Amino acid sequence: MNVAIWILQGLGAALFLMAGIMKLIKPNAEMKEQMGWVDDFSQGQIRLIGIAEILGSLGLILPGLLNIMPSLTAWAALGLTLLMAGASYTHMRRKEKNAAVPPLVIVALVMLGRFFIAPL
Repeated sequence: MNVAIWILQGLGAALFLMAGIMKLIKPNAEMKEQMGWVDDFSQGQIRLIGIAEILGSLGLILPGLLNIMPSLTAWAALGLTLLMAGASYTHMRRKEKNAAVPPLVIVALVMLGRFFIAPL
């Protein structure tokens, strides 16, 4: 079971890493074509979200992989959950109900696995 959790964490970390890098390097105008929600936030706020996603993705993998304070993995998962709760709220506020569910499902799987199925 632990292998399945690591696979889920790896996939989640890869998704968050790619999304975070995109938010750091692309200007708002370019992202607006793909994500309408960027109009609700400043460039600085979007970059801050990107940094949080990158740090969270690293936090999902590195502590357990390097065996340095592996409990940080659970904290990273919790932080990403809060970030994705905010993302879902933003989508619901914008009446984008189909986009509100996937962020929470991804993080819920990681949280469920890390806290209840295979805690470090």
